[in-house]
Formats: sequence, structure tokens, C-alpha cells
Amino acid sequence: MTGSNTGKDTGKDSLFIQEVAGHQALYKRIIQLFHSSTKAAAFMLLAAIVALVVANTAFYDQFYAFWHTEVGFFFGEATAEMSLAHVINDIFMAVFFLLVGLEIKYEMTVGELTNIRQALLPIVAAFGGVFFPIVIYLIFNATNPDTAHGWGVPTATDIAFALGIMALLGNRVPNGIRVFLSTLAVADDIIAILVIAVFYGQSPSAFWLIAAAVVFIALIVMNRRHVYSLTPYILVGIVLWYCVFMSGVHSTIAGVLLAFAIPSGSRVNLKSFISWSGNRIKEAKELYEPNDPVIGQKDYIKTVSSLSRVARQVVPPATRLENKLYPWVYFAILPLFALTNADVSFVDGSLGNIFADPALYGVFFGLLLGKPIGIMLFSFIIVKTKLASLPEHANWGHMFGAGILGGVGFTMAIFVANLAFDDPAIVTTAKLAILSASLIAGVVGFLVLFVQANAARKKGVAYIATASDDAGHPASDKEYVEAGKRMLEEIESPLLKEEIEAAQREGDGYAEIVVELGSDDRRSDRAADEGSADPDRIDDAGASGSGKTK
Repeated sequence: MTGSNTGKDTGKDSLFIQEVAGHQALYKRIIQLFHSSTKAAAFMLLAAIVALVVANTAFYDQFYAFWHTEVGFFFGEATAEMSLAHVINDIFMAVFFLLVGLEIKYEMTVGELTNIRQALLPIVAAFGGVFFPIVIYLIFNATNPDTAHGWGVPTATDIAFALGIMALLGNRVPNGIRVFLSTLAVADDIIAILVIAVFYGQSPSAFWLIAAAVVFIALIVMNRRHVYSLTPYILVGIVLWYCVFMSGVHSTIAGVLLAFAIPSGSRVNLKSFISWSGNRIKEAKELYEPNDPVIGQKDYIKTVSSLSRVARQVVPPATRLENKLYPWVYFAILPLFALTNADVSFVDGSLGNIFADPALYGVFFGLLLGKPIGIMLFSFIIVKTKLASLPEHANWGHMFGAGILGGVGFTMAIFVANLAFDDPAIVTTAKLAILSASLIAGVVGFLVLFVQANAARKKGVAYIATASDDAGHPASDKEYVEAGKRMLEEIESPLLKEEIEAAQREGDGYAEIVVELGSDDRRSDRAADEGSADPDRIDDAGASGSGKTK
């Protein structure tokens, strides 16, 4: 078995000096923590629980008053005020939608949405997962003028929660199912954005819509003129947010528009960079004097500084921004949103009115039944007509579990509910339905996938995603890839390593392999052929095929 990461970090050939090796290891753990979809989901769930608990105690009035405290700034006679709750819902959530837009752009540029045949299954499934919840909602609410407009509420999927629940099963679930659910949620987000923009805004102001269009055109011109610095985009994006906010269209749409304007390419000529960086490294090696203090080696510092400055610019602005936003969105903005919007109170004696409200049943059954029915039915049709196939290594049991997890609406559904209903009592009813349906869908979906994972465990099968060091992948993939890397570090079989490298080359550096660890304390066939003495050792395991590439 190979040495641990700690040993690598503290060895004499470590990139960092031994005195800071512990700091670097801590920093790496912090980065992994704040890119964990499981921990992000847990953090949001904790915030929602706190909101529910406080909403049913004597402190709720103070809690409510705090979040509705007006904040703002003034300049002379001019003032601009907004409650803390509106800051979260209108400003912070625009940042969330900026991240959603960046993830959609990634999928459309190099991800699952680039290959229409590959993307057809989750896209069609997403439409099914929107259509059937609407039908079920309208069965209960079509004739009620107060609630009929809320049909968009049960159509939304909370990608962070759904993937966080799936991540609990680790490498016992095929990556194809995780990619299917992720792509489905992205397609779902696109539909939700269109629904919000078209159906849940105020009466639009022509002046401010034109102003927003002019600002967006300016962003596109910046993109076409090859402006790669993020600062101008952020500054102009703030102006775009204000124009959209004043237009009557919900301001979060500005985040999506800004995401599509930010460049996804690099300003550096990557072919030239390889030779240029090699020359700079060679030059730095010649200039470095190991016996002199580095602070006095000006030529060496100048060389490595130029290398560092250019190397940072190799990473596309969209990728840099996504990596920066991910921990702030999932560990600050969304938990704050849950804390301010999951406050369902039962102590005011209105429980009877809640259960008499048809919105409760439309939202609840729309998420819990409509989502999986629509996703499964549309997936079944598209597979049986041979327009698409199931994700590699996946079966219909995996698909059913993913379909149920599509019913985890939580933050996205609550966000739409706040826009769909004017009556606070109906909003509260919708929140209760969303929280209840999301909880049940999360538990049931997990159990369905757990049954499949348990079957894989009994067979001794693990699905490991692996990426080469230079492979680019979105922030949301990091946890899954890091878990695969940790497991692959324990593999010593030359045959398996060759298969991994072949799979990476085939998938442009990103691939999934199926590792046979042995079933029920027996060696796998390939392990037996290789003469493995220990059936449970990973380093003697076999890998089937090149696996799912991404």
C-alpha cells in the first residue's frame, strides 16, 4: 500500500517546507470541507431546523423582527433601504443564481449538455419532472383563484440537497446516476429560471427592461473584446442587477445573465504557455541560490512571480469565479435563506386552516409523487424508443432512487413559493408542504439507492471516479473526485493502474471505473487469476472496462 498523504506532505521532497506542512494539510481539509455537498446539505438542514424550532417558541416575534429590520445607506436626502430578509432573497440569492448560471454554462460548454444524445435522457426527464407536478398541483388547485398561480412551486429541485443525500452512499452508486441527477437538476434550474422570469415577476417597466438589455449588451461586448478580468464584470453586473430589480422581473435573473457573459476561455495561449513556463522554470532553477536568503534573490523572485502571475490567468474567469463562490453560496447564502424562510409556525392555532388549504396537497403530492412519476415515465419512454440509454453501470432501481430525490425541493421550491403567493398564510402552507415532501423524498430516495448500494457491496463492487491532475471539473464534482483519489491511492496493481490511465485518456482526464473488491469474502475472478493472497485488499482488485467517461 502506498504512503499516506501526510507522509507525502511532510517528506523531504514536499512542495512546502516541513514547518508549514501541518498548516497546508489543515488548509486542504478546510477546502475539502467547504466543497462537500453532503456537509453543505447538512448545514442547510441545520439552518432549517433552527428556523422551525425558533418559529414555534416565544422568541419568534424577535426572530421575525430581526430579519425584517431595515438596512441601507443614505447620501444627503437620498436613501436606499431594504429589510435583511429582502437582502438575502433579492441580493444574496442573485449570487446563488450566478453560481447556477456558471454551472449551466459549464455543462453547455464542456459538460453533459454539449452532447445532445448524451444529455437527452436527463433533459427529457427534467421536463417530465416539471410537467407531472404541475398536473398534480392543478388537480387540487385549478379552481381556486387564490392558489392556482402556485403551480411552479413543486417543479423545482434543490440540487445541493439531492446530491448531498446521494453523496452519503459514496462510491457504491455509479457516477452515471450522480451525473444524471446533476444534469437533470441543471435542466430543472433552467426551466425554473424561465418560470420565474416569465410568470412570477411584477408588471415590467419598459424603461428599466431596456436599460437592463443595454447593460447586458455591454457585458457581451466586453466578452467579445476579450476582457478577462473579473472585476469589470462584477461592477457592471451590479448595475445589471439594479436595472433588473427596478424592471419588475425578479432580480435573481441578473445573476444568470451575468454568468453567461463571463468568459469561459483563457486569455493565455495554452500551447505557448507550455514552452514558456518550462523556460521560466529552467531559468528559476538556474537563478536559485540555496544558501542565500530568498528575499535577497531578486532575479529569482522576478522570474517565479511572472510564472505565478501568468499561471493564474490560465484558469478561465468563469472557473475562477465558480470556485470562489461555491463555499460562500452553499455554506453561507443558502443556509441564511433556509434560516429566514423555513420558519413555519404551528403555535398560532392555524394548523386546521393549513390542512384545509389545497396548496398543501398540490405542493406535497406534486413533489413527492409528481417528480418521480414524471422523471421515471419520460425516462422509460426515451430509453425504450432507443433515443437514449441508461447511464453506464446503472439500472432502473438507481433511476427510481434518483427520481425520488428529484422531489427534494427545499430552497428552490421555497424561493418560488415566496414569489408565487401574496398571502403569507398560503406561503406558510406551501413551506410546510415543501419541507414535509422534501424530508420524505430524501429519506425514501436514500433508502432506494441504499438497497442498490447494498447489493453492490455484497458483490464487492465499487464505482470510482478518477481525474488526472490537469483535468478540469466543476466545484461540485470535487468531493466525488477526491474520494476516488483517496481510494485509488491504495491501489498498487499495475494492471489496474494501466486501465485507470487508459480510461482517463479516453475521457479527457475524467473517468469512472468499476472495481471488483471481492464478494462475500471471496476473491473476484480477476483477483484469483492474479494470484491475490488477500481477497479484501484493494491493490489486488480488478477493474471492469474503461468505465463511464465525462
